[in-house]
Amino acid sequence: MVDVCLLGTGGMMPLPDRWLSALLVRCEGHVVLLDCGEGTQISWRYTGWSFRDLDAIVFTHLHADHVAGLPGILYALAFADRQEPVRIIGPVGTAQVVAALRSIVPTLPFPVETLELSGTNELELPGGLLLRALPVTHRIPCFAYTLHRPRGRRFDPQRAQALGIPMTLWHRLQRGETVEFAGQLLTPDLVLGPPRRGITVAFVTDTRPTPELPGFVAGADLLVCEGMYGDTALLPRAIERGHMLMQEAAELARAASVERLWLTHFSPSLTDPEAWLPAIRAIFPASEIGPVHRTVTLRYRDA
Repeated sequence: MVDVCLLGTGGMMPLPDRWLSALLVRCEGHVVLLDCGEGTQISWRYTGWSFRDLDAIVFTHLHADHVAGLPGILYALAFADRQEPVRIIGPVGTAQVVAALRSIVPTLPFPVETLELSGTNELELPGGLLLRALPVTHRIPCFAYTLHRPRGRRFDPQRAQALGIPMTLWHRLQRGETVEFAGQLLTPDLVLGPPRRGITVAFVTDTRPTPELPGFVAGADLLVCEGMYGDTALLPRAIERGHMLMQEAAELARAASVERLWLTHFSPSLTDPEAWLPAIRAIFPASEIGPVHRTVTLRYRDA
């Protein structure tokens, strides 16, 4: 299972009741933070999640409302007695931004590693999550991300027994290894069922809709997507600034057949996002205005 907690839904600047962009994802006790806007440390403290479990920080892009909370988070990790390395991932320029922000947190009890992405990427994070990155359309380099928890194929012990395979080899076959027994090579396909769907969380913000996005987030259990404006009259502004309307986010969710949509990254001028929810649900019924500080546990959808 995968736990998700939205820390902030603000774009550009915080409001008294709205923190800036940040999302927590936890799997097998390992935590990933997607974006780290100003005040992320404060918002995190309302959740009860442990700072010490944070293994990776992933930036969509390098605008201040997505990265300026980094010094506070690093200090929080230090005071939580974090010793293990923390990886910071983002577009080209991430290392320079991290170095600048670390000038005010120069001494930490753990190593900080940076990884800069360019183009489409996939890498494995602690906890068995696979991070995929897709370049999107903003005023500076920006990525959409999915975090995917794979699920292994079901092992068939009756089939293994019928084939006379010793139990000492079962775990290797279950892990997908080909093994040798009695002069024969035994492949996992002999004892494993069909592929099973895993769990996917998608995070899309600060972009215009692109042709690649529906396929990239297709079938996600949860899509967290920006809805910068609710008023369709503001479409020219959204196009100029590289953002999405709420309606465009809902259309993406529908086109991608995701399970549910959380809207986030609201303009400071959007003081009542809930007012637009009926119009959004007319496009995609399983839509919510980002439920800040509520932890949702995503489980496998089939047996």
